[in-house]
Amino acid sequence: MFWRTVGRLILIPIAFLLAAATAAAIVVTLGLEHFTQALHGSEPGEETLTRTFDIVQQIGALTSGLSIVPALAVIIIGEVGRIRSWLYYMIGGGVSLACVPFLVRFSQSEAMAMPASTVWQVLATAGFAAGTVYWLVAGRNA
Repeated sequence: MFWRTVGRLILIPIAFLLAAATAAAIVVTLGLEHFTQALHGSEPGEETLTRTFDIVQQIGALTSGLSIVPALAVIIIGEVGRIRSWLYYMIGGGVSLACVPFLVRFSQSEAMAMPASTVWQVLATAGFAAGTVYWLVAGRNA
């Protein structure tokens, strides 16, 4: 029993890091596509530079430490409750990343405009994939 607990304590962070890497890869891949579409068609100049700075600022806010809190809540609930369902981890991952823009909005002192639906689609897709990866590595044996 002791070694099983130690094994879980080692496996859970590894699974979380693999899931986070998967989410990051998907966000970068899909986000880059949407970023280039947002800048496509505009002439180079001050407006493009301003738009680029706005997008970079939003990316910095979304990748803050707040993005880890909902995912950790899903993992802790799943591990304590011994939930083994792939559907729980997949939906939990999608919801935890899709709610990050709300957390970022409430953490900032100034009112931030709500992100476009494409941002939520990208984050939810990355969360679904990350939740599935976590389930494949550690969630099946919760």
